[in-house]
Amino acid sequence: MNKHLLLAALIAMLASCGQDSGTKGEAAKAESGADIKMMDLVTTQDGSPLKIDAKLFDTPAAKEFIATGKNPYIGVEAEIQAGKKKFNLYSCVACHGGHGEGAVAPGLQGPNFKYAKNATNKGMFETIWHGTNGGMGAKGFGLMQADPPDGLTVDETLKVIAWIRSNSTITGNE
Repeated sequence: MNKHLLLAALIAMLASCGQDSGTKGEAAKAESGADIKMMDLVTTQDGSPLKIDAKLFDTPAAKEFIATGKNPYIGVEAEIQAGKKKFNLYSCVACHGGHGEGAVAPGLQGPNFKYAKNATNKGMFETIWHGTNGGMGAKGFGLMQADPPDGLTVDETLKVIAWIRSNSTITGNE
């Protein structure tokens, strides 16, 4: 009789261990960003796949963007102002002008873009994150300077795009 109770207890423990590991597995999956639906990104240089660690899409806005291509910061004044600060901090203004109108480098306001894909927020994100053949280096986190990692986060990049769009009639979310 005691053997049967012991066997039943062991089976119950094993069953609960399997449930715990599944729950832990789901938590680890969520932490790793594996549950994020991600659209395909490509480099502006040659159209090759642009791989960005899903963990970098760590805010609700970044998750919405990578799933839909829509920038939720468009039209949000506080985020636009944060984007303007980053645009100035990273000296984008030196080449692209004080409002992204263009100077030494191309204008970012449109409707005529050097890279037509920049009319969309997905395209502009790809261009800012990974750079261009025309001389602009990558601004994405870990790409400007890999050690120690430097560059714009995904969220900061979306704010910079929101600021650029605030100076244009194009929202990129069309």
